[in-house]
Amino acid sequence: MKQPSSSHSSGELRRGLKARHLTMISLGGSIGTGLFLASGGAIASAGPGGALLAYAAIGIMVYFLMTSLGELSAYMPVSGSFSTYASRFIDPAFGFALGWNYWFNWAITIAAELSAATLIMKFWLPDSPSIIWSVLFLLLMFLLNYLTVKGYGESEYWFALIKIVTVIVFIIVGILMIFGIIGGEAVGFSNFTLGDAPVNGGFMAILGVFMAAGFSFQGTEIVGVAAGESENPRENVPKAIRTIFWRILLFYILAIFVIGLLIPYTNPNLISGDIENIAVSPFTLVFEKAGLAFAASVMNAVILTSVLSAGNSGMYASTRMIFTLAREGKAPRFLGKLDSRGVPVFALLATAAVGMFAFLASLFGDGVVYIWLLNASGMCGFIAWLGIALSHYRFRRAFNLQGRSLQELPYRAKWFPFGPIFALFICIVVILGQNYSAISENGIDWPGLIASYIGIPLFLFVWLGYKFTKKTKVIPLQDCKFDE
Repeated sequence: MKQPSSSHSSGELRRGLKARHLTMISLGGSIGTGLFLASGGAIASAGPGGALLAYAAIGIMVYFLMTSLGELSAYMPVSGSFSTYASRFIDPAFGFALGWNYWFNWAITIAAELSAATLIMKFWLPDSPSIIWSVLFLLLMFLLNYLTVKGYGESEYWFALIKIVTVIVFIIVGILMIFGIIGGEAVGFSNFTLGDAPVNGGFMAILGVFMAAGFSFQGTEIVGVAAGESENPRENVPKAIRTIFWRILLFYILAIFVIGLLIPYTNPNLISGDIENIAVSPFTLVFEKAGLAFAASVMNAVILTSVLSAGNSGMYASTRMIFTLAREGKAPRFLGKLDSRGVPVFALLATAAVGMFAFLASLFGDGVVYIWLLNASGMCGFIAWLGIALSHYRFRRAFNLQGRSLQELPYRAKWFPFGPIFALFICIVVILGQNYSAISENGIDWPGLIASYIGIPLFLFVWLGYKFTKKTKVIPLQDCKFDE
């Protein structure tokens, strides 16, 4: 099947990603600071049972979302991914806004992850200047993406492998500790019956974790973007998508279960685990309890690879998105040019330039810019997910309406139409409830409210602005095109 909207410009992206690359991109996409750091705060606020419930609910939503994306990207493997799908099956204006929204999201995330990397380096070198680490890590991410698509694939393979091995070792050590084989007495299920456990704080506490859990899984959709450069997307994409369920089950649910059993939710260290305080990561606390020396330094190194992996993936995903927008006439044309190795260098340079915002970390104090940048891009990932669910729903309806056989689909999402409708509903709930705590009996926290919701008016402005300028309309299902 031809890639859409590429024929008017010479050169194509090279399909250099192997099955193992896609599988590791899929496996490692959501393992990061959300698991290594934020999971402790989730258990502290909602109890071990509440945290498990919230992460399981979001995990189910992400599973359905990825099966939707798997059906689309196996049938139509393009680097524009959901931006192209939305343009085809919803409205060109919606696809335009979705593409720019996603580029902005990951381009800003590069800067945020660079800021985080400088904070992590200060664990070992507290007096070192931030700007040195920002330059060094930005250059590293740029070079990994500049080499060829295989450079990105190989780096993500090893970054993901480090994270996966860490989580597996953690779970094995944790289980041995639960039964008292190492680390002292067996704790069993005592911490699940402590105080108000397993659920602490009631429904509102679970809702708060529910909102935060969504951020932990962002990045899983990159496998859809990578499908456009996969050697055999019709086989490799379904393989990668099928790992989603096991990743959610093993890496999040089981890890949080182990943490909840080993560390009381009343432990104050769980609340203070963040990017500036690696020593109280729940993973560090468990490893230290098991008697493993240098646990903090090891986890610091693992979290550094997670942050670099997220920035590296952000560089790749946002570069491919703006490249495809340029090929479709929705971004400056020079961004759609490839060099002799099939790398969109101009799109890469434009994306890296946005990553230079990380340098502000050295001017305004470490940590401040990191939080500001995350607030600016936080909503964008959920908007992209909403676009995936809606695109798949309309794709399948158009597919059926036009008399196509489901046997044509290399991968078929299960539970249609429940899957995309459920994912769509949860995405809307998360988007609208993003910062419900800003409105309280004491009044409205306007700065916090604006920071949380600024992504919505920005998206609407881009979408409706393009719609009115280009006079686009929602595409009738019978007119949706599959094979261009």
